[in-house]
Amino acid sequence: MSDMVSIFLQLLLFKLVAPVTFRHHRYDDLVRTLYKVHNECPHVTRVYSIGRSVKGRHLYVLEFSDYPGIHEPLEPEVKYVGNMHGNEVLGRELLLQLSEFLCEEFRNRNQRIVRLVEGTRIHILPSMNPDGYEVAAAAQDRDISGYLVGRNNANGVDLNRNFPDLNTYIYYNEKNGGPNHHLPLPDNWKNQVEPETQAVIQWIRSFNFVLSANLHGGAVVANYPYDKSLEHRVRGFRRTANTPTPDDTLFQKLAKVYSYAHGWMHQGWNCGDYFPDGITNGASWYSLSKGMQDFNYLHTNCFEITLELSCDKFPRQEELQREWLSNREALIQFLEQVHQGIKGMVRDENYNNLADAVISVSGINHDVTSGDHGDYFRLLLPGTYTVTATAPRFDPETVSVTVGPGEPKLVNFQLKRSTPPAAPKRRGPNSGHRGRVLPKKVQPRAAKKKEMMVKQSQRVPA
Repeated sequence: MSDMVSIFLQLLLFKLVAPVTFRHHRYDDLVRTLYKVHNECPHVTRVYSIGRSVKGRHLYVLEFSDYPGIHEPLEPEVKYVGNMHGNEVLGRELLLQLSEFLCEEFRNRNQRIVRLVEGTRIHILPSMNPDGYEVAAAAQDRDISGYLVGRNNANGVDLNRNFPDLNTYIYYNEKNGGPNHHLPLPDNWKNQVEPETQAVIQWIRSFNFVLSANLHGGAVVANYPYDKSLEHRVRGFRRTANTPTPDDTLFQKLAKVYSYAHGWMHQGWNCGDYFPDGITNGASWYSLSKGMQDFNYLHTNCFEITLELSCDKFPRQEELQREWLSNREALIQFLEQVHQGIKGMVRDENYNNLADAVISVSGINHDVTSGDHGDYFRLLLPGTYTVTATAPRFDPETVSVTVGPGEPKLVNFQLKRSTPPAAPKRRGPNSGHRGRVLPKKVQPRAAKKKEMMVKQSQRVPA
């Protein structure tokens, strides 16, 4: 199927929205666009900042929800992150277009979008690296070519090589035993990362995100974890080698959803590279340490993939509309993928919500946990699974569940508090009242001395 036919079919899925000017947005324009969307859809949106860049620019997020600012139990949270590399700008523009599209279609009562907004809490961070973007945009204005100009933040750091390295720990744990999820951070982690990275880490620790995509440029492929190769280094470089997660089949499916909904990603041949089905394991492509998608999977409940969306890192303004039309359906379908697998509440016998309960699936060596409200979400492909919920001081509960291809199956757990075994009672020869074992009686020193004198006198011969 040609690219134009594919795009035409995608147009049939939605009504045409109000005319949009396709252009690049500098920081001030980006902020105005986010607040413009919020003003047009005030009841289902919220703008908030997760922190500031090195140069003090806010890292703004636009949230879509029927109850903005509130987590509704059993409603999953999903996020998009764009412009992590300042010179890779298409993701930034696509997320602004997506924001306008969601608002417009919600107002037009497009039932697909209404269901998505009312059943999902969506967070959109158009630019994680606004400082780098301004450098890249200024270079474009001056017609300065440079493949890496603006890529890093204002301190010259690549933000996708700046997260704590948890892969080393998980590879060790897989071999020797140890936790398979929510790996702890080093005590001094805040001193090891940039302000933008710290803001994102605190953000993803504050929300119980279930699904995420990180939008990049420079290739056209959907990349899934692990990004860091398990192979040993050779001459200072880590060899590329397929390094799958325990959820490899699921990650491949998530990547294919985007690839096949995209205008041409699934064809495989793009930018001089070939990727079957338009997807790749990150470490199989090239090994990347301290990346964001691996960090999401190893430190939180979030399953993240990386979307490389354009051969040109800073596409010409005239190309933006074509890129939007080729990505729009894929962006919507990927959001909808958060509604699969199982979800439910974990409570105690008195119906109190249990946070941080561990949800384990037999045969998949990666657990998730319940959030602050006691709800959990476990993405799974269709099949039959044995699922166990555990929590400290509670007896575990195990159920068998069959997952279908449609909506997630509701699986609630009610854990019973463990009854510690009663300690055996010990009674000594000199037991006192209330079953307490009393110490042996100690004779006063004077009485003991008198008793010894009597015994000695008895030994004197007649």
